[in-house]
Amino acid sequence: MIDESFRRVLPVYSKQLIALYIRWALTPNRITFLGMLGACLAALAVAVSWNVLAVIVWWLSRILDGTDGILARETGQESPYGAFLDIVCDMFAYGIMIVGFFAAYPDFAWYWLFILFAYILCITSALALGSLEASLSVDQKDNRGLRLGAGLAEAGETGIAYSVFLVFPEYLWLWLPVWSGILFYTVISRVRLAWLLQSQHQSRADVTRADA
Repeated sequence: MIDESFRRVLPVYSKQLIALYIRWALTPNRITFLGMLGACLAALAVAVSWNVLAVIVWWLSRILDGTDGILARETGQESPYGAFLDIVCDMFAYGIMIVGFFAAYPDFAWYWLFILFAYILCITSALALGSLEASLSVDQKDNRGLRLGAGLAEAGETGIAYSVFLVFPEYLWLWLPVWSGILFYTVISRVRLAWLLQSQHQSRADVTRADA
């Protein structure tokens, strides 16, 4: 939900970082892998209960993840493979953090399992909705290389949720049901939107045939 706004402002405030990437001859795909590596280190910090360090490293990894595409566009290195790699590494990052949370807070094992299951549905529904929008010629609202349908729980919301888990772990009994509900709502809303888009497309097609 907040990702679109973030993607609009990030290029403005990341110019010096992009210049640093170029100076160090870092490619977009290397930045993507560094972001994934950062998520692994954050998950390790979670597992050993170094929560403050985990929050810092997690957001550093997300900055890397958010700027790989900017670097690609600035240097003319955009590619379908880069877009593919980005989403795969993103889902690895989100998933490995849940593994870290499970190691640190095993009493909530069923919630961590449900969240991983919900992530599967979230990314599947996002990709499927993006594909449906493309097939129906719905205008794309962002400049991502791989088209994803929007939803309530996206990258920004996930990062905020993880930060809340880490800063206030004593309230996990409250945060986890809330986050699980948000993920479930995201999937349902995408299914509903897909149905509405298909219905609208069918209605327009029926009107066109009637006019003909």
